[in-house]
Amino acid sequence: MTTNRILYLIACAAPPARRLRIPIRAAQEAGWEVCTILTPSAYRWATEDAEGEIEALEHLTGHPVRWQYKLPSQPDVLPAPDAILVAPLTSNTLNKWAAGTSDTLALGLITEAIGLQIPITALPHWNDAQAAHPAVPRSVETLRAAGVTILLGEGGFTPHKPKHGDLDAYPWQAAVDVLP
Repeated sequence: MTTNRILYLIACAAPPARRLRIPIRAAQEAGWEVCTILTPSAYRWATEDAEGEIEALEHLTGHPVRWQYKLPSQPDVLPAPDAILVAPLTSNTLNKWAAGTSDTLALGLITEAIGLQIPITALPHWNDAQAAHPAVPRSVETLRAAGVTILLGEGGFTPHKPKHGDLDAYPWQAAVDVLP
């Protein structure tokens, strides 16, 4: 589907990142043109654990998968986003993002997007032990205060016991449904 609405799907290294075709297709059905950006660890998963995954995502979206900063002399290969979906969002990326860290392309895009007032929806994925760390609720509060929609709790993601996540229950559609 050709559209003028560009969605950046930014994925961190959490188990749902192995199923990015689900939100890509759902967003495309909702009228979005999707560009995929991975954290370095998510890129490693996609290249070392899932042979051909990067090529499959590029074929599905029609855009290259980005995971690292380009050189200043290189052109942008992706169109500018109208909205961003960060899913799965790990506690690591959450805390770096809330602190304003932009040491990866994924973090650089989402920290800058706040200042550019690009709508951002984030769908976390972490366990309840990670959620118990005091930095996590502070980071969620910081980002929500900055205008980020974080789907945590009822109607979004609920943390699970360590090593007991249910990939089939990950609420991809809830995230796509709240996009602007």
